[in-house]
Amino acid sequence: MPNVQSLRCKECGRDYPQEPIYVCDFCFGPLEVIYDLDAAAKNMSRDSIQDGPLSMWRYDQLLPASRESAVDIGAGMTPLFKADNLGKELGLNNLWIKNDAANPTHSFKDRVVSVAATKAVEFDFDTIACASTGNLAGATAAHGAKANMNTMVFIPSDLERGKIIGAAIFGSVILVNGNYDDVNRLCSELGDDRRWAFVNINMRPYYSEGSKSIGYELAEQLGWRAPDHIIVPVASGSLFTKVFKGLNEFAKLGIIDSNDSKMHIAQPSGCSPVATALIEGQTHPKPVIPDTIAKSLAIGSPADGFYSVEIANNTGGSATIVPEREIAEGMKLLAETEGIFTETAGGVVISALKRLAKENIIHPDEETVALITGTGLKTLEAIADQVETRTIEPTIGSFDEIVIGSAVT
Repeated sequence: MPNVQSLRCKECGRDYPQEPIYVCDFCFGPLEVIYDLDAAAKNMSRDSIQDGPLSMWRYDQLLPASRESAVDIGAGMTPLFKADNLGKELGLNNLWIKNDAANPTHSFKDRVVSVAATKAVEFDFDTIACASTGNLAGATAAHGAKANMNTMVFIPSDLERGKIIGAAIFGSVILVNGNYDDVNRLCSELGDDRRWAFVNINMRPYYSEGSKSIGYELAEQLGWRAPDHIIVPVASGSLFTKVFKGLNEFAKLGIIDSNDSKMHIAQPSGCSPVATALIEGQTHPKPVIPDTIAKSLAIGSPADGFYSVEIANNTGGSATIVPEREIAEGMKLLAETEGIFTETAGGVVISALKRLAKENIIHPDEETVALITGTGLKTLEAIADQVETRTIEPTIGSFDEIVIGSAVT
């Protein structure tokens, strides 16, 4: 890509060529894609973006692959809508929901895998693979099918049934006895032993860039500006850092005037290393053993945790640790006010948002965006005992007795 200069170590600053590598040989720091923003500015404007496809690939001048060669099943340009009902409930007058459950495999992971799969084809891999807490598995298998590649998707064996089946329909799913960190270690070993494109290991520098498209879309959909607050569910921390990077790049290019968004971390109490680090004034999250119903956030050793803490601090953001019992409550609150059935990660976000509003960290008139990253249809187990149904006979009398009568009492 003409706008990509190199891969660069985020720690020591050494540059590397565009290859399927992800860690610095000198200091073992993570590698990140670096762009020539002057070159991008020559071909990118508000008008050129709006003339592009109705997908994340309208921003390809700031992605490490071209829209012409993209493995594209329609990721991106998901709805951003004013959440008036939820806002009224929480005392927020300018609340927006970014619903990435509207992506093809029903999570934001379609964005990152679309980029990673495109680079995998470019690097001439024949097998695409991943270590996943669930959503990434479905996205990887779907894009692997689209690219006509072999797929190997590794997930913890105790994942929600919806996520297992939602990935297995597209390709090969391998269940591993252990948590995500165990799965990731196995996949790292396989990545060293097999010439496979592991989207979140050897392809990680390219893969993670796909999350920037959420930041770009937020700015465009809000009328070319950054919001005052963004609440993000944090697992590895990659999404958190890249949404912020996307807004920063738009500001540097002059596509938006500035990026003054406060970035807020939301994690469940059963796996909150990043939030805990920020709250306790630490810079490096301490690894934990996950024990949470929010399995998509169950990464005990977050690769981008340090950078997430740094961004939250630098932007005046915050961190919220959501009690496990409040996750389902957040899911129900969003469903009952805005008609969106979110997965457990979304329940974490909405419960965190509720606390931020209650504690006046977010003021009533500040423009606030809550990121919903996946659908509740994949996490039915978490909400099953929170919903109520009633069975009646096919008669008016039965309806009046059981439904109307119970409403009166």
